[in-house]
Amino acid sequence: MERIDFRDQISRNKRNSFFLMVFVAVVIVLFGYVISLAFDPTYTTFILTIAILFSLLYTWINYYNSAKIAVSAVGAKVADRIEFSDYYRLVESLTIASGLPMPELYIMKSSSINAFASGRDPKHAVVCVTTGALEKLERRELEGVLAHELGHVANYDIRFITLVTVMVGMVAIISQIFLRSLWFRNGNDNKNSGIFILIGILFAILAPIVVSLVQLSISRKREYSADATAVKFTRNPNGLIGALKRIEEENAPEKKVSKALAPLFFSNPLKGWGSTHPTIEKRIDALKKM
Repeated sequence: MERIDFRDQISRNKRNSFFLMVFVAVVIVLFGYVISLAFDPTYTTFILTIAILFSLLYTWINYYNSAKIAVSAVGAKVADRIEFSDYYRLVESLTIASGLPMPELYIMKSSSINAFASGRDPKHAVVCVTTGALEKLERRELEGVLAHELGHVANYDIRFITLVTVMVGMVAIISQIFLRSLWFRNGNDNKNSGIFILIGILFAILAPIVVSLVQLSISRKREYSADATAVKFTRNPNGLIGALKRIEEENAPEKKVSKALAPLFFSNPLKGWGSTHPTIEKRIDALKKM
């Protein structure tokens, strides 16, 4: 079996994620260009300005409150240091090994094995695990899961995912404004505007779908990176492999979470809602090569 250095895996996935994000940006620019050909440039500026203002407001709110929003959305509670002392000890040892600040620790009531991290940077991070993870995982398996979540923190994945989410939202907003603006057109547009309006309508319908698929692809790449970073922190892929195998075997009911939060979790909490994570089999195969 060909061995893969975890550093190479991290670098490769970061590079792929960057190119996918550039693709989303190109889609936004092309969409704006098509609109400019279909309408008066002043009208195009108005559409893009409104979309950007909405996106910036959305970014600001989510960026500075991402951790609070995430733990509140799933009903998580602050983990008591005495009751969950092993949980604290594992995270503390991992922060020493990784050089990261100690995050705030939370508990989410759910029988499924899962966890997530959130926060705009390592100094404002939170880590949350389900009660099912604490009850069902062995110590080294739980360590692997926690190292994975700290990997997201170390790689600034929450900031990256927030930015990509905003870009996807921008495309959706521009699409909706463009489609609705067709009702208010006058007959003074240039003679070639008809064909560009048809192209714009096609773009408005397909662009949100395409960039959403790209968003899911980016999310999957970040999972591979977090797995590789977990190996970097623990120097042992077996704990994480064991945790993934347990998740694959269990049939515990998933706690309902919003679609927007799904990319944050260690394991996809939305069955059949689109793949925010690589398959467990592929993640295990990648880990076995490290």
